[in-house]
Amino acid sequence: PETVEERADTLRGHGRTTMLLSRMPKPTIALVNGAAAGAGLSLALACDMRVMAEGAVLRAAYARIGLSGDLGISYFLNRLVGPSIAAEILFLDDKIDAARAERLGLVNRVLPAEGFAESALEIARALAAGPSVAFRYMKQNLALADTASLEDVIEREAYNTARCVRTQDVKEASIAFREKRAPVFTGR
Repeated sequence: PETVEERADTLRGHGRTTMLLSRMPKPTIALVNGAAAGAGLSLALACDMRVMAEGAVLRAAYARIGLSGDLGISYFLNRLVGPSIAAEILFLDDKIDAARAERLGLVNRVLPAEGFAESALEIARALAAGPSVAFRYMKQNLALADTASLEDVIEREAYNTARCVRTQDVKEASIAFREKRAPVFTGR
């Protein structure tokens, strides 16, 4: 039989997936069109944004099977909805429909089930066409804001904005603004 430490090592390995997803320098989007439960919910919560189809559901699912949760679900839930609602979601294990998920701040948008994939891809395409260098620094700023003081966040934002000013993307945005057109970002 597997020891507790061996099982914990395996679960830590799985948890690296959500860490990588959360720390990826590019924006990440979870598309929920059905059920996201247990580890699936953890993976969705690790993303920067979540888009959910009407009729889809979220569920922690750990209490039903006697588990305490893994892959960072406690970390992500606590930051998204606060400790009291996070406890409710984990302890009571209720199904969370799309409307409630949006009200709680678990998802950014709820889209009609019909045409969900195409509508969600439009959001992904908009991000893909965006300023990837600026997005990387935005993610750094947001991650720091979780733990740092206001002074530290302002310092990091100033430094990262100064770095962005030197990019071709900022030059392109300025030209596009003067020419009254959408910028074409290249990530440089």
